[in-house]
Order: sequence, then structure tokens, then C-alpha cells
Amino acid sequence: MNDSVTSNMLRALPAEHRQRLLHLAHEVSFEVGSRLFDEGGRADRFWIVRTGTIALDMRVPGRRAAVIETLGHNQLVGWSWLFAPHTWHLGAEATTPVRAYEFDAAAVRALCVSDPAFGTAVTQWVGDVLAHRLRSARTRLLDLYAPYGSGSRV
Repeated sequence: MNDSVTSNMLRALPAEHRQRLLHLAHEVSFEVGSRLFDEGGRADRFWIVRTGTIALDMRVPGRRAAVIETLGHNQLVGWSWLFAPHTWHLGAEATTPVRAYEFDAAAVRALCVSDPAFGTAVTQWVGDVLAHRLRSARTRLLDLYAPYGSGSRV
């Protein structure tokens, strides 16, 4: 996952919008095993990882949560905050010590509304991340379950 959408998350935003977004950030840390959020919970914040790794997981009845993807440096953690009804579709847990920028979702959404150009840029950024993750998940599922795999490696 070293394409420009994921490894250079903030660079996907124009410099002026990146600075406005970072102005709303505050630094946080998570210890190994800390839950950032759980599937079905209220999506009221999001993060950009500075250091460490975070596993995105999904509940599986009768089993441990299944890890869907692992995110690291400069990657966006959480997109559900942008789309109503603002509930998490997955869960997230720190798999190493993590330092991240944390953003209040309501403040970012308010800025998106008050500045349509900023809102368009943020929505495009998050949409690109989401599209990339869906493509990656599709490829992983094909590799696991299709008779001949996906025919490519992610």
C-alpha cells in the first residue's frame, strides 16, 4: 500500500487545505491493545497515524474479530465520521505503540460546510482512501476464495 493515496495521505490535499485540517489536529498516543473504536459505535473523530500500526477489524460471530487491514505512517484511520449516520463500520486497535494526529469530526464537518472548496477536497481525499481500501479488500477476498485468485498482488 505505497501508492500516493495511502502513503502520502496529507499530500493528497492541497497545501492550503492540509494546513487548515492540521490546525484542527491534536497529538495523541495509544498503547498496544488500545481500542480506538468499535464497530457500530459513534464515529466522532478520526486519526492520521504518525508512528506505529493500527489493525482494522470486523466482528465475526463466535470468533475473534477478523483483521481486515493494518494501517501505519501517514494513513487515515476512520472514514465513517464523514458519512451519515456517523457510525463505525469496523473496529480499530493499536497493534504497536501509536502516535497520531486526532481530529474532532464535528469540527472538520463544520469546516467542510463553511468552506465548500475545503469540503470538496476532504471528501475527495476520504473517498479516494475508501475506494482504494475497497479495491484492496476485493483483491484479498479473491485471493482467498476465488478458484484462481485475483490474478494480481496488492
